[in-house]
Amino acid sequence: MAEHRTMQRRALLEAARALLSEGGTEALTFPALAERTGLARSSVYEYFRSRAAVVEELCAVDFPVWAAEVEAAMTAAATPEGRVEAYVRRQLALVGDRRHRAVVAISAGELDEGAREKIRAAHGGLVALTVEALEQLGHQQPRLTAMLLQGVVDAAVRRIELGAAEDPGHITEAAVAMALHGVRRTP
Repeated sequence: MAEHRTMQRRALLEAARALLSEGGTEALTFPALAERTGLARSSVYEYFRSRAAVVEELCAVDFPVWAAEVEAAMTAAATPEGRVEAYVRRQLALVGDRRHRAVVAISAGELDEGAREKIRAAHGGLVALTVEALEQLGHQQPRLTAMLLQGVVDAAVRRIELGAAEDPGHITEAAVAMALHGVRRTP
C-alpha cells in the first residue's frame, strides 16, 4: 500500500511538472492533475491539500537536484573564475529541463507565503554556492555580489524562457561575459 501511494505521489508530481511547464501556474489545477494521472479528483486531495502544497513538494524534491547539478559543475572547475562561469552556464543549460521550467512557472505565480519562503530559501542556497569563489576573487561584499550575479542569471533565464530574438547560446555567452567582466568591453 505504501509503495502504491509513493508511486501515485510521484505520478502527481510529474503531472504537475508537465502542467507547469506547458501552461504555467494557471494550468496546475486538481482536475488537470486528476486527468493526467487517471485519478479521481477527490483522490488528488488525499495526496495534496492545495496547489501550494504541490508547489512546496516540487520545490522540496526538484530544487535540491537542480542545485546539486550546479554545484557539481562548479566543483569540477579549477579556478574561482571557472566556478563562477560554471554557475552561470549550468543554470542556463537547465532552462529547458522540465524541473526548471516548473520552478520558473511556480516563481511567477501567486503562492502562499510558505511556498514563497521555501523558494527563497532554496535560491539562497544556490546563491551561497558562489560566495566562496567571489571571496577568492577579492570581492569586498561577496554575498551582495552573489545576489547580483543571480540577478544576471535570472534575467538570462527570462530571456531564454520568453523565446527572445537572441539565440539561447548568445544569451548564455552574454550572461557569462557579464558575470566575469561586468560591463567592460571585452577584446
